[in-house]
Amino acid sequence: MPMNLTGRSFLTLKDFSPEEIRYLLDLSRDYKSLKRAGIYPKRLQNKNVALIFEKSSTRTRCAFTVACADEGAHPEYLGKNDIQMGKKESIPDTARVLGRMFDGIEFRGFEHSVVEELAKWAGVPIWNGLTDDDHPTQVLADFQTIEENLGAIRGKKLVYVGDGRNNVANALLTGAMKMGMHFTIAAPESLFTKNDLQDWAFKVAKQTGATFELERDPLKAVRGADAIYTDVWVSMGEENKPGIQERVESLRPYQVNSKLMAATGKRETLFLHCLPAHHTDGVHDMEVTEDVFESANSKVFDEAENRLHTIKAVMAATLT
Repeated sequence: MPMNLTGRSFLTLKDFSPEEIRYLLDLSRDYKSLKRAGIYPKRLQNKNVALIFEKSSTRTRCAFTVACADEGAHPEYLGKNDIQMGKKESIPDTARVLGRMFDGIEFRGFEHSVVEELAKWAGVPIWNGLTDDDHPTQVLADFQTIEENLGAIRGKKLVYVGDGRNNVANALLTGAMKMGMHFTIAAPESLFTKNDLQDWAFKVAKQTGATFELERDPLKAVRGADAIYTDVWVSMGEENKPGIQERVESLRPYQVNSKLMAATGKRETLFLHCLPAHHTDGVHDMEVTEDVFESANSKVFDEAENRLHTIKAVMAATLT
């Protein structure tokens, strides 16, 4: 059923109802089918889209660029050295300038407050391509991938193994609670989700029928899992922060390997990862072993492709 999301920014799945998220997933599925049939509706004809990147990117940049090209829009890449935002010009001033020239703005960077400031001042839809706190377009692609392989996501058990405080874990928790999933984070207690997001999650779960658990034992956490998800142990921009080596050491028991996959008790359990992945190279332990990453259960490249279709859906729904 069509929904009117025109003019809405897409900063976090917290801002969207389960019905609206369902609409975006269905629209993404339709766009994927159309592209494979060689059909391009061109719903974004004559639109201009600014792509602001403080952080480098493969999937997010390519997905937004190709989505614009497919649908008739013009994408303008603005790297951190291409504009004055946050240096000679304030975020509100930059937002108001870009909002006068572009129909929508994507932002991928560090502080979540920046994407919120852009949304406050630009006067056009702002799309969160990733911040330190959230990664909502990734989660839409993850959910689409689960549905393509296992059917409707409601009631599915999704287990995130690793740093439970990072942006992907936060975004997965947000989306899972909205969509009535059973979500578990397996992590050392020092890397459990922040208390304010936990409180939000438990509150929403009561409304949607979702469940949320935090578990220190990864083997226990993955029992019955329909999908296991992990991410890099050190996020972009954190490489030189104090305590990083200690974090890596604490996460070694949370590597996704054949033993962990077998502990689900299900042969069809999916392996998911937002990429880029550091898979074990035979010398260093990384967040996932090579045999799991390259297995038939691994759907990481389906997720990567689905970034294109879900981003196309978000742009089309909010710009037209």
